[in-house]
Amino acid sequence: MAAHQQRLYITAAFFTGVVATIGVGRFYPSIVKLFQPPLKEIGSLPDTGFYEDASAEALSDKEKQDVSKENILQGIEGCIGNTPLFKIKSLSEATGCEILVKAEFLNGAGGSPKDRVALNIIKTAEEQGYLTPHSGDVIYEGTVGSTGISLAMLCRARGYLAHICMPDDQSVEKSDLLEKLGAEVGRVRPAPIISRDHFVNLARSLAAERTADPAISGRGFFADQFENEANWRAHYEGTGPEIYRQTGGRLDAFVAGAGTGGTIAGVSLFLKSRLPQLKVVLADPQGSGLYNRVKFGVLFDPKEKEGTRRRHQVDTIVEGIGINRTTANFEAGRLHIDDAVRANDAQAMAMARWLVEKDGIFAGSSSCVNCVAAVKVAQAMGPGHRIVTILCDSGTRHLSKFWAKVGTTGGREDITLEDVMEAKHS
Repeated sequence: MAAHQQRLYITAAFFTGVVATIGVGRFYPSIVKLFQPPLKEIGSLPDTGFYEDASAEALSDKEKQDVSKENILQGIEGCIGNTPLFKIKSLSEATGCEILVKAEFLNGAGGSPKDRVALNIIKTAEEQGYLTPHSGDVIYEGTVGSTGISLAMLCRARGYLAHICMPDDQSVEKSDLLEKLGAEVGRVRPAPIISRDHFVNLARSLAAERTADPAISGRGFFADQFENEANWRAHYEGTGPEIYRQTGGRLDAFVAGAGTGGTIAGVSLFLKSRLPQLKVVLADPQGSGLYNRVKFGVLFDPKEKEGTRRRHQVDTIVEGIGINRTTANFEAGRLHIDDAVRANDAQAMAMARWLVEKDGIFAGSSSCVNCVAAVKVAQAMGPGHRIVTILCDSGTRHLSKFWAKVGTTGGREDITLEDVMEAKHS
């Protein structure tokens, strides 16, 4: 009898639990609502209906179209180009002009405009039969850093090895990065361009020696960024059209520095063909001869002729732009360059601090020269104009040299644009 009653209790408890569960499940939402604050008070999401019907049929026609279009890039090469164009708010507000910068530091291989150049040089050489992937071919180049980094990454991506010759006074983080990318790096003392020991001439010689040696598999190819027209064509076919499209064809001036000259030549050739009234201005660091080339048609005084002096080729802390000789790439667009402005080292360093303090932009040395020059052009043209320049690379490439001189930033609210523009070279 006791066992029978125990079974009845168990059975009754089971059914009571089932009924309670069903009841709670049915009435629980209502109970919760009694104690839950309104959704708007806790930042509710908008009612899009998405979670009610997440099937493909619930998508709009436009959403269906968007979903059907894949956007998958092919390798690291696909991440090069189509960089954003954005306004530097502080400089625009201070000048009354719209100062826009092309964020070339966001190119996806080496993080500079040289990604475009390196890729076009390699692709052109492949098309012309000078390079064959995975054949043992080695690409040689003389560079102060950025082109070498772009080449090193793209060589790995496309089946080549890279051998980079560079001056030993460039920031050490560049050569360290090149080695981490698997490139062979030769750091050499700065020398005049007529010397066989100049880093560009050394790269050319090494490429020729490799090709001529029958005991070595694979050819040597000299990229020749200073004279190779694939350089300026990369910007004529890429950077220039992007700027034109991103600005809606509305800009008054384009400002850029020049090392090889490919960027300013290629961009100016494209933009001037669409905007004949556009003003193109060279941004030149102290010690460079290109300012005189544009302003007066000569590079320097005869007593400073290249090859007669033994000092560093350009007396500046700025890397990547400034040169005391002309190049085929620069000459390709020289007649489209309307004016030139100079920026000294002190102005470049002051601009570096300004960009961090005011805009949170950590820029490299050549980018700071470009921004100084853009401000000078804005001040000369007057309020209401739109000026485009280039942010070439990040300050992380310039820590041991340029940024070591700039020093620590932070907390300077009292800095003015006049302080930047009136900074004097000590």
